[in-house]
Amino acid sequence: MTAAPRRLSFASQLIVFWLLVAVMCAVLIGLVWFMAQANLGRQISVARQQGLAGCETIGSRYDLSIDRTAEPIAAPRAGQPAAAAPAAQPASPNGPNTDLMHAILDIVLAQMDGVEGGFWRPDGAPRGSFDAYAFPTYQGSGIKRDIPDAETPLILRTLRAASTTRAAASEFVEGQQDAVIVTACPVPHRDGLFAWTLSRVHPPLGPSGKALVTTLAVLLAVIVGIAIALGVLLRRWRANLARIEASLSRPADLFMPIAPTGEPDLDKIVHAFNVYGARATSLQQQAGDLHTQLAAAERFAAIGRFSAQMAHEIRNPIGAMRLKAENALNGDTERKQRALGAILEQIQRVERQLSGLLALTQPVRIDAHAVDLRSWLAERMEWHQDAAARAGIALALECAEGLPAQACFDAEQLARAIDNLILNALRHTQSGGHVTLRAARPAAALRIEVTDDGPGVPHAERERIFEPFVTGHAAGSGLGLAVVREIAAAHGGRAFYEARERGACFVIEIPWRTS
Repeated sequence: MTAAPRRLSFASQLIVFWLLVAVMCAVLIGLVWFMAQANLGRQISVARQQGLAGCETIGSRYDLSIDRTAEPIAAPRAGQPAAAAPAAQPASPNGPNTDLMHAILDIVLAQMDGVEGGFWRPDGAPRGSFDAYAFPTYQGSGIKRDIPDAETPLILRTLRAASTTRAAASEFVEGQQDAVIVTACPVPHRDGLFAWTLSRVHPPLGPSGKALVTTLAVLLAVIVGIAIALGVLLRRWRANLARIEASLSRPADLFMPIAPTGEPDLDKIVHAFNVYGARATSLQQQAGDLHTQLAAAERFAAIGRFSAQMAHEIRNPIGAMRLKAENALNGDTERKQRALGAILEQIQRVERQLSGLLALTQPVRIDAHAVDLRSWLAERMEWHQDAAARAGIALALECAEGLPAQACFDAEQLARAIDNLILNALRHTQSGGHVTLRAARPAAALRIEVTDDGPGVPHAERERIFEPFVTGHAAGSGLGLAVVREIAAAHGGRAFYEARERGACFVIEIPWRTS
């Protein structure tokens, strides 16, 4: 029979389910966060490249728009305003051409949506000098010309980094709503003049992206909390179930009600069990009373059957002896002798009945010793060869292959049992039939079979065939098979009837002993 596959308990299944849900939520939040960060980083990289390209374009156009042979741009004196120069004219010695700067910024940045920028000079002031600024794609009214105050520190930090390294520099700051990228680069052939651009990158999930991720994290925390709470509840459930199981595992001799657990669902089971236990206890008490009454009735019935059987078994020989004695009183000497012989025969019959009864009432004492098994079996066959020959029945002995030479048992008691079985088989087998004595050793047992090809035992009598006074032969006492059962039980084994298609088979199985 195939064993049923083991399954997790209900509590374990719930725990696994909630852990899987929590892990999936954590993985989902991690993926969303990773995608957001990866997309933001990519957008920042693209914005940096775009800002650097725009910054270099502004610087190169300004350099190409003025005369390279002009003198270097001189920083204005402190407090002196920068002088305006006409577009496409060389810079005046007093300062840069701001009109040209604004024109270039307007043209270049107009093609870069959301990008603003300007020109800057480190003139010794804390903030330096912002010569020009423009935001052509500003969504307000017109071109924006005032530098954003909130981003000014980032702009100055980037410009000073470019001024220090005299190379392009880029910085960014990630805020709650967007990321600000500032790029600065020196203007070719104009010492001390730098162009800069500023652009903004919005998170890929929109303004509420971080709020969404935060909400997902809170949901995860709630799920984990629910899982923990569920774990606590399941632990309490398992403890109550263990207590119920321990209560159910107590010996069933005395019913003890189970105390309530405090869990409504479990208490329903506890209540149902207590009701069932109380009812079972009441029924058990009633059954005990009925069993006592039945046992008393069976004892009286057994005594009645026994008395009837004994009266029948003894009355017949006594009646026969009485008749023979009456005939002997009126007969001659020869007739008296025949009568006395018949009387002695009936007395022996009564003695056999009483001996059988004594064998059943007294315990069988076993004196086990080593026995030459094959010789012992052959001896039992010799005892019954004459009776079998007179009845015209073939008596055979079979020893299974591999049967050991010696075994340990009470040879005298077991011989009584085998003799009873052989005699029983000879009585129920017709002339020309066969009776076989067979010995084998299956596993750790000695098995002795007596089989015949007679009519067999009727199905209705097979359950009672080993009971006293149950016989299927008119000349039988009904005690032989009962003695066989007692001898087999005394050896720690059993005697039973094994059904065959034809004939009868009586088996004695006792544990195999070597010493």
